[in-house]
Amino acid sequence: MNSHHTPLQNEDSSLFRDDRRSLRYPFLESAAALDDFIALWRSGTLPKSSWTHGAHVAVAAYLAFDHPEEEALNLTRTGIVHFNTCVGTPNTEDNGYHETLTRFWSGEIGNAVRTGRFASRLEAVRHAVQRFGEDRHRHRLFYTFDVVKDRRARREWVAPDRSPMAPPDSTNA
Repeated sequence: MNSHHTPLQNEDSSLFRDDRRSLRYPFLESAAALDDFIALWRSGTLPKSSWTHGAHVAVAAYLAFDHPEEEALNLTRTGIVHFNTCVGTPNTEDNGYHETLTRFWSGEIGNAVRTGRFASRLEAVRHAVQRFGEDRHRHRLFYTFDVVKDRRARREWVAPDRSPMAPPDSTNA
């Protein structure tokens, strides 16, 4: 077992409240629910409508918990391409799999999971979803251009061109 697997002091129950600040993610209710969610995703039978940003975060965290960085990235990459194919989402220059965003998020989420001290995979995934599940635009802190629509960034890794500490509108004087 990896060294990051020590218990958290408190488990945040806000993930399970249906209020304006947090959304309910059924796959976070138990280890069994999380495993079922991952099995559906891997088999390509997860409903396409369930493949949300929070679901992407959960998958990346799930894989980062037990796998080194490159292996987790490769599993995420092949899993997303497979899932897209299964649900009829074409992986083209303008749609489907996006290499830069997948690597970006795999790195962000992987770092959070690998540096945390989680007693279980479920705790690690809950933490990642709480931290990143509703932050689908985080990449804008790191890129000055529309990385989502950039064809080159969809095909291959494009490194961030903005420091995360720089204000988003620092080019406007």
